[in-house]
Amino acid sequence: MDHPLPPSGEDRVAAPRPHPPAPLSGQAGVYAVIAVGGALGALARWGVGLALPTHQGEFPLGTFLINVAGCLLIGMLIVLITEVRPAHPLVRPFAATGFLGGFTTFSTYATDAQYLLLHGHIGTAVGYLAATLAGAVAATWVGITVAKAISVRLVHR
Repeated sequence: MDHPLPPSGEDRVAAPRPHPPAPLSGQAGVYAVIAVGGALGALARWGVGLALPTHQGEFPLGTFLINVAGCLLIGMLIVLITEVRPAHPLVRPFAATGFLGGFTTFSTYATDAQYLLLHGHIGTAVGYLAATLAGAVAATWVGITVAKAISVRLVHR
């Protein structure tokens, strides 16, 4: 069975297209809490960096602890606000994306490793890369596990 050809461009009637919402439409509160949380997290990271400075060729302990602690906290936070007790819709953007996103610093992790490698501290760089990756993953798992254990105890009260 032959199908008729679609109408030519002149014969087509174009249906009006709905206008998509503006990209930031209705999101001002979310962006604001992310910005405030990010600023506070970055200030906290800066404070830890001042307290635990890294000297040339040394293992960047401050950045390591920041990233591991941040992963532990994000593991706990996500379980607590999604499984234990529903939180206000702005808690997750403020705390997880904002504060912990500003606190953790995987860009500094990469920069620290590159600096160590470029200055001949290969063993320290490889150890730092491996320890941070393993520590971050393990800390996230511990945070999730601890938060789930807390949630079980809270539910059975």
